[in-house]
Amino acid sequence: MKFENTTPRSDKKPQHDSMYATGGRLQPRDIEIEAAVLGALMLEKDAYTEVCDILKPESFYEPAHQHIYSAVQALGAAQEPIDMLTVTEQLRQMDLLDKVGGPMYIADLTSRVASGAHVEYHARIVAQKYLARELIRFSSEIESKAFDESNDVDDLLQEAEGKLFEISQRNVKKDVTQIDPVIQQALEQIQNAANRTSGLSGLETGYHDLDRITSGWQNSDLIIIAARPAMGKTAFVLSMAKNMAVNYNTPIAVFSLEMSNIQLLNRLISNVCELEGEKIKSGRLTEMEWDQLMSRIKHLYGAPLFIDDTPSLSIFELRTKARRLVREHQVQLIIIDYLQLMNASGMKFGSREQEVSMISRSLKQLAKELNIPIIALSQLNRQVENRTDGKKPQLSDLRESGAIEQDADIVCFIHRPEYYLKSGVDAEGRDIRGKAEFIIAKHRSGSTADVDMRFRSKFARFENWTETDFTTSESVIGSRLNNPAAGIMLGAQENNSPLPDIFPEPGEQPQPF
Repeated sequence: MKFENTTPRSDKKPQHDSMYATGGRLQPRDIEIEAAVLGALMLEKDAYTEVCDILKPESFYEPAHQHIYSAVQALGAAQEPIDMLTVTEQLRQMDLLDKVGGPMYIADLTSRVASGAHVEYHARIVAQKYLARELIRFSSEIESKAFDESNDVDDLLQEAEGKLFEISQRNVKKDVTQIDPVIQQALEQIQNAANRTSGLSGLETGYHDLDRITSGWQNSDLIIIAARPAMGKTAFVLSMAKNMAVNYNTPIAVFSLEMSNIQLLNRLISNVCELEGEKIKSGRLTEMEWDQLMSRIKHLYGAPLFIDDTPSLSIFELRTKARRLVREHQVQLIIIDYLQLMNASGMKFGSREQEVSMISRSLKQLAKELNIPIIALSQLNRQVENRTDGKKPQLSDLRESGAIEQDADIVCFIHRPEYYLKSGVDAEGRDIRGKAEFIIAKHRSGSTADVDMRFRSKFARFENWTETDFTTSESVIGSRLNNPAAGIMLGAQENNSPLPDIFPEPGEQPQPF
């Protein structure tokens, strides 16, 4: 389809100053396609519904076409008919009719189009040209700032990543899917779950009552685990990560914004070796405890556990690193400790609540994109402390943003009655020493419930409520841990320092404890 470019060029219509802003080259645009889209919108009754989620006024290159589409958009929002006469009248009311070339140009647009049969296809071309112009504008801005040596490079990288993410989000569209292939996928998932000895459709955590309620952590789910400070959020996810990576050989990535990789690993060593954290930090171990440390720490060697301790991690850095971990290491679960320490550098927000909302929404999008569960720890506000009815947390206690509750597929709380009662028994005289309640307060695809667990504070470890000892199956550990291809990644760099006294030599099997 070819049209003559009859766009008015009178003094009433401003020209583009940026036409040759790219080193003498014309910016991406197709004036004829823009005219075809506008003409089709005024000819076909339902054309606007096909393009309203694809185009916005700035998608058009010509200012006149931007004004005309603004008028079309206003009519569509008011559910008024869209045709040559109504668009002309709307432009007159907006005092824009003369700027677009008058009624004659509106009539000319409709006369150049036979039908609106291809309006959606043409609209996508206009949208793609707009995105290309945005990329050119964005790259030019970054280039100018990069030449200015007064700008901090790290800040500039964050800004560039933020703007690039913003542009990419404008192009995220997913077509509808007919139900038949989805039914087939659902049946395959059910069959796979039935074939598993555990009977779970998701990732097994090692906490039997929790797995029974959730059927394991499900792909594409955003799981929020929230608690007040000192309740054991980090201890829980580390215990769970140990169960999954060590016992079940599930690749796990932990992004620790609060603790360094060494601090995190020391807690993991305390968990696995059953040695008190203070002794791990001080190194004051008896001969028997040294033997215990050397014997049990070997089981962490080869575990598919990846740790990144980048402080103040941005959502954009997380996306890049998460994609790489899934692609290169087949990571099946990502843990973030914790959500409120993240930021959205490069983007401006009116309040911290808006920024947290954007981070929460982006985490859910990332879980869907990578098709893996993402667990984010979250702080609770102080309302819990002022409560007199047992101080159990509620959904309204989530800190800084109600969007966290909305975006999450599962919201869980950790509550330890012993911490608040300062006693080993509750009001009914029941023994609550070491008891922790894992409260599933929201479960989008299942039931809510309270799961009792045992918290062993000396070792920062959560166990099944029925466990009184370290009951990990030696046969499971012995068969799953010696994978030299995998390793523990500390931070963003590999640690190549030799550890001959702790880790086994190549080919040497670690002794079961």
